[in-house]
Amino acid sequence: MKTARLVLGIISIVLFGLIIFQSCAAGLGNAMAENGESSGSAGMILAVFMLVAGIVGIAARKSFGGAITAAVFYIFGAVIAIPMSGSFADLKIWGVLSAVFGAVFLITAIVQKKKGL
Repeated sequence: MKTARLVLGIISIVLFGLIIFQSCAAGLGNAMAENGESSGSAGMILAVFMLVAGIVGIAARKSFGGAITAAVFYIFGAVIAIPMSGSFADLKIWGVLSAVFGAVFLITAIVQKKKGL
């Protein structure tokens, strides 16, 4: 379980760079098209939430509270990203991935608590 948290944390930090780059491009596209969408901003928020969750997941991978905190950041990022995706279709994918990461952290925290580790 601790290894899964470490791997997901590292993947999240790497995905931060990709998501932030795509979000900047989507935000620029939204501004140039003057379509009133905020999908680029939502992508940036998701990217920051994934970065924070990844760092917390790595730093506190042995603790119950750290896993819950990371799961909350992942899930809040997904809740913000999925409904605001608009023309930035990849944001739905990143939002769902964030929700899956949050679920994994939540499940590993529950299993860890039951085992008393």
